[in-house]
Amino acid sequence: MVKRGLFVGRFQPVHNGHIKALEFVFSQVDEVIIGIGSAQASHTLKNPFTTSERMEMLIRALNETHLADKRYYLIPLPDINFNAIWATYVVSMVPRFDVVFTGNSLVAQLFREKGYEVIVQPMFRKDILSATEIRKRMVEGQPWEELVPKSVAELIREIKGCERIKMLATNLEKNEKELQAPIRIPEF
Repeated sequence: MVKRGLFVGRFQPVHNGHIKALEFVFSQVDEVIIGIGSAQASHTLKNPFTTSERMEMLIRALNETHLADKRYYLIPLPDINFNAIWATYVVSMVPRFDVVFTGNSLVAQLFREKGYEVIVQPMFRKDILSATEIRKRMVEGQPWEELVPKSVAELIREIKGCERIKMLATNLEKNEKELQAPIRIPEF
């Protein structure tokens, strides 16, 4: 019988830590359901990329790292913001699975309460391999490309992802108010 695992992330963006975690997950099961969390969110500083962009990042990264020959499913999971029923909601949205892989203590607890086996996958350089750190570096113009697979960096450049994140990090409302402020002509 095929053993299927569940791995959920926001992937904002996909980074090398995700790929290392997925390598571990793929080594443990025959098939992997990759849940793309916060699927309804995009164009915010915390969630700058659309679901389709994140799916494309995953497809390209899995191809690049030779994990594409493994069986996987990409399933968008919009937020419900109701932790007590979140695991039940996820179960209703994805194919059957046997085990949950996570590094998130809340996700682990919620699925354990539902009777699922949970494996805490190893975390890889969480200090720098985090999407928050990568987005911060993009905003500040610091190097970030080495933290993501090459194919993901290429896609982010194609869709002008850094420019989007920098725009989202600006306070346009404040800038607009300053532009609309009355012009004061100095008196001589």
